[in-house]
Amino acid sequence: MAKDSKVTTTKTKVASVFATGFFAILCALIIFPVFAGLLASFRPGTELIRRGLAINLDFSTMTLDNYKYLFGNNADGKKYFMWYKNSLLITILTVVLTLIICYFVAYGLAMYEYKLKNLLFFLVIATMMVPFEILMLPLYQEVISLNLVDTYAGVMLPGLCGASTIFFFRQYMMGLPKELLDAARIDGATEYGISVKIMLPITKPAFAAMGILCAMGTWNAILWPLLVLRGAEKFTLPIGLNTLLTPYGNNYDVLIAGSIFGIVPIFVIFLIFQRYIIDGMTVGAVKG
Repeated sequence: MAKDSKVTTTKTKVASVFATGFFAILCALIIFPVFAGLLASFRPGTELIRRGLAINLDFSTMTLDNYKYLFGNNADGKKYFMWYKNSLLITILTVVLTLIICYFVAYGLAMYEYKLKNLLFFLVIATMMVPFEILMLPLYQEVISLNLVDTYAGVMLPGLCGASTIFFFRQYMMGLPKELLDAARIDGATEYGISVKIMLPITKPAFAAMGILCAMGTWNAILWPLLVLRGAEKFTLPIGLNTLLTPYGNNYDVLIAGSIFGIVPIFVIFLIFQRYIIDGMTVGAVKG
């Protein structure tokens, strides 16, 4: 018996070592482009063209000129912060509206019993199987018909009712005890009061997890905003940075420094709320 226990312990240690090594290599592969980009942001654009993304710490070629130029009072710096402001505005509005809309849709699918409930949920899930590239043309025609081209509303509206967010909220709420609703009704609470004052605070981990994922997706989105937006003054950060690469000149100084600085909001949000991702993903799986 003791021998079997030692064998099991040895196997566990070996598996732990291999798992640690595998994830260490995976982590290094993920960190490499970010670290290389960070180093490149402190080098002149000519160095990037000559050497590419390198991780050698050659302090003789490193300078703060890229960031001084980016934050300076010049045309590129002004455009950059204009794009930055546009991305922040669109991301904040999209996240808030998406969470509110998807929460109430998921609440209706999870907390009430009625005919065609499962069919409606199936239709919501079915939309997840349709690639966005197929939906782009009809969505674009709809935006044109609503006269929302080159507007923030045209960028935000198609994604405000995300199937994946509804699915997550619904599965989370299915794990909550419905006796809470019955108790609240006995106490005289309205249906709106139950959903907002009782159920919504319980689903805070789900809100945090979905908020982070939605913010990352919206902040990094480029395809749909590129189709809808026309004027440079309304470009989001990914589109604006992409315009720096032209056949007539590539402003790598602003491009690399701007890309690194563009990571900061999502990185900070993730560091602050990362524990909610795990809580939101796991708590809903436990039945109350």
